[in-house]
Amino acid sequence: MSHCHAAVSPVHQAVYFAPEWAAELAKLGLGHGSTAYFAGRAAPLGAVGAGAVTATFSNFNHEHVARSLPAAWGVTTPEAVLDARLRGVDGMLHRLLGPEALRSKEMAEAAELAVRAAEGGHREARPLYAANADLPVPGEPHLALWHAATLLREHRGDGHVAALAVAGLSGIEAVVLHNATGTAAKSALLKRTRGWSDAQWAAARDRLRERGLLDEAGEITEAGTTLRGEAEALTDRLDAAPYDHLGPAGTARLTALAGGFTGALRAAGAFPEGVFGKG
Repeated sequence: MSHCHAAVSPVHQAVYFAPEWAAELAKLGLGHGSTAYFAGRAAPLGAVGAGAVTATFSNFNHEHVARSLPAAWGVTTPEAVLDARLRGVDGMLHRLLGPEALRSKEMAEAAELAVRAAEGGHREARPLYAANADLPVPGEPHLALWHAATLLREHRGDGHVAALAVAGLSGIEAVVLHNATGTAAKSALLKRTRGWSDAQWAAARDRLRERGLLDEAGEITEAGTTLRGEAEALTDRLDAAPYDHLGPAGTARLTALAGGFTGALRAAGAFPEGVFGKG
């Protein structure tokens, strides 16, 4: 199932780097990058405030979120954002994959399989998945695939947040631990986009050292690796329902089809360098 998630999820996530997405939301008055992201991803929840987004998105600084929400809903509405994001997705996929791929039998099959998998998810304790599941499935296959990829991404994400809570990790601690073997440049990007200060980042590293999850150099320890592995294993168990519903053959086929589209998106420059690797 994790292989299928890795193949499908980038189809959803590509939109956050797409100029079409930014342009459509800018037309609604959401010109700031963070505001567009928070409003665009949270729109299925309705006109929520910063608290709901901090809780569901998990690894963002609450004060950073509060600079965008609920103020965005004084500029536009969740309904308008939902329409705008689909227009952005449509433009992005036409540009990156081309009309022929969007009309292909592979796209139609991938969309049908992804929608079927997403229908097997559990709404309980999964707010982002449940909110997106209330939205209608778009009629065009490429938009239906993106919609289903969104559902599958949020289903796993909701479960992962629960797994991190079981592990006793706060949002920033989970990010710092995950990034412990990364580069300084990646740390700087995560701090900036998640709204964490240098002091907050350093304090989180100190807490992880006190738990024995990082060493004095800030590298992940054996205990930290074990804890991360346990959280990922629990995330897998919590995310099993969509793929159990689809079945082994359908899951394998969706992995292959979505992997092809994800590879094409990467090749077309959909993601910044280092995002999702190069493979």
